[in-house]
Amino acid sequence: MSIDENTAAKVAKLARIEVESQDLTVLAKEFNDILGFIEQLNEVDVEGIEPMISVTPQKLRRRTDNITDGDKQTSVLKNAPISREGFYAVPKVVE
Repeated sequence: MSIDENTAAKVAKLARIEVESQDLTVLAKEFNDILGFIEQLNEVDVEGIEPMISVTPQKLRRRTDNITDGDKQTSVLKNAPISREGFYAVPKVVE
């Protein structure tokens, strides 16, 4: 797949990135370089190799999911500059 200047302009528009017309050639080349690298990666034989979570082999630490917090509404609302009916009150920002 080859990316031309028109396609690069469409991608820039979709990404909401302003690209000057004289820079579209460079952008198209960069897209083509990226696609070329992806094609090289697709040539690698990964049959029988398990996906990795990390580059270092380690087990994830697990913990029990116990509820240790709760019923602290009053103490939490002490930090609020304004509270109403048990909730933080904030000024209206949308008209």
